[in-house]
Amino acid sequence: MDPQTQIELEAAAFRTLREHLMEKRTDVQNIDMMNLTGFCRNCLSRWYQEAANERGIEMDKNTAREIYYGMTMDEWKANYQTDASAEKQAAFKVAFAENVGENKA
Repeated sequence: MDPQTQIELEAAAFRTLREHLMEKRTDVQNIDMMNLTGFCRNCLSRWYQEAANERGIEMDKNTAREIYYGMTMDEWKANYQTDASAEKQAAFKVAFAENVGENKA
């Protein structure tokens, strides 16, 4: 496979993942994703931001999230986020520290 085809396939897979998480599985909470997989929608938007920044494109966290979510975080939270139990919140702190790091909040 040539490098350009590989890039195109990877981009298509990313778009499908984004669509799946943002349109088909809005019921899946970020906290559950982080606790089970070590990443969530916010991680995906951060990776998008980091890729842009590495290429000299100025982008902050909120802009990247709005691009990824297709709405502001406040809108996402109002429409889809539910309250998390104390147990989920405690597990999240551990998963976040292990997978993202203390300084990436």
